Amino acid sequence: MTKAIKLLTALPQAQRERLMELAKEVSFPEDTRIFEAGGTADRFWVIRSGAVHLDQQVTSRQRVTVATLGAGDLLGWSWLFPPYQWDFGAVAFSNVRAYEFDGPSVLAVCVEDPLLGLSVVRTVAEILAHRLETTRGKLMDQYTIRRRGGLL
Repeated sequence: MTKAIKLLTALPQAQRERLMELAKEVSFPEDTRIFEAGGTADRFWVIRSGAVHLDQQVTSRQRVTVATLGAGDLLGWSWLFPPYQWDFGAVAFSNVRAYEFDGPSVLAVCVEDPLLGLSVVRTVAEILAHRLETTRGKLMDQYTIRRRGGLL
């Protein structure tokens, strides 16, 4: 299994400092919907404190939590890939403090500094690979539980 990594700690110091020049400190009170699936993805966050649930709407009245993110975690990657729309929703599970980054500004800096751009893309890819493996493991656990319970 891949190792969980954090965007800011994975970047070399000079690249981290360059990225942090674009950061803005924000906060979200508990139960605040940060974004909704299908909305325009033009920013991302690195969580400083608190917890965020990523969720997926499964019926008109039901959402399923697909991941919980905490301190140091990257919230949002859809700003990096067309069509720049959120794939999931996100809600603050507790009071959240975060660094917010404007996606187009980060992309512009990454074009100016290709080494930074490569580092950001590789790190986001590693984060996504880890989350995919974690999700696959959870799905396999659910499948095993259902088979043992005679539900499948």
